[in-house]
Amino acid sequence: MLAAYVVLDGFDLGAGIISPLVARNHDERDIVLKTIGPVWDGNEVWLIAAAGALYFAFPLLYASAFSGFYLPLMIVLWLFMFRGIGVEMRSHFRDPLWWSALDFVFCTSSLLLAMFLGAAIGNVMRGVPLDTEGYFFEPLWTNFRVGENPGVLDWYTALTGLLALVALTTHGAHYVGMKTAGVINTRCRRCATVAWPGLVVLTIVTLFGTVSIRPQILDNFRQHSGGWLIPTSVTGSLIAMRVAAWRARDGLAFVSSTIFLAALLCGAAFSTYPTLLPASTNSSYSITIYNARAGEYALRVGLVWWMGGLVLAIAYFAFVYSSFRGKIARQEAVSPEH
Repeated sequence: MLAAYVVLDGFDLGAGIISPLVARNHDERDIVLKTIGPVWDGNEVWLIAAAGALYFAFPLLYASAFSGFYLPLMIVLWLFMFRGIGVEMRSHFRDPLWWSALDFVFCTSSLLLAMFLGAAIGNVMRGVPLDTEGYFFEPLWTNFRVGENPGVLDWYTALTGLLALVALTTHGAHYVGMKTAGVINTRCRRCATVAWPGLVVLTIVTLFGTVSIRPQILDNFRQHSGGWLIPTSVTGSLIAMRVAAWRARDGLAFVSSTIFLAALLCGAAFSTYPTLLPASTNSSYSITIYNARAGEYALRVGLVWWMGGLVLAIAYFAFVYSSFRGKIARQEAVSPEH
């Protein structure tokens, strides 16, 4: 569910980040918004569903993470609200000044959300200062160093946040390019092409940074050779993005960036398994799937309901995306109400 959220809402965030670069006037920005308009709020459901599944399956992790990350969670909630305002309120005004203000809110909130979500993954990979009861608190930052008592932001989490920013920018450019034609499509391809070298460099640097602060993440790869399919998928998807750009294959480029994002998340999960939230103070304090899980009855009942809900969600999203398939035409994007 987290992977589905990152892939689906990721291109919404990416569309917001690139909107000032690929849309130069009011009508063109309407087209960019039209590409995500029918789906952006539905894509957020995957994040809510993941939190709900976390609550019934691993209640200790839910309680620990939501209390320890209280401050950044509040910031993220405000950014979600500002993004919603930027998307939904734009069509209710005729004043160009309001359009510019809401476009700025949409772009800025999307950019900051991408960085904060990337920093959140960085915190999970780096570890947090858990105590003996499985709780912790982190300030927004301390001295920007990785240690036993880090802040939410340090050099490593800032690096993962930057990687998320560039990855979602590229992902959003591929999606908007796939859904548009003409000058916006051309600009999206150019944006993705420019971002690609930075994505490659940041992926490599982040990998070395992760290994330097937590060398044990390679243990699962040494013990299970099948895990090397994950870095192979990351490398292959990066190459496929470049090939798709050369051949002007927008659909292939979007699928490639989807695989890239999913593979990164799978790699994070595989490398830390069975740990859910590592402790930076003492590894014995880490939260794992064993000491955080709910009771057997709750897990059995929750699994049945989760599977049914997942089938319904997939069916709904398949219907929505099939209903709005194809490219966005200019006359479709600019309605008389605007």
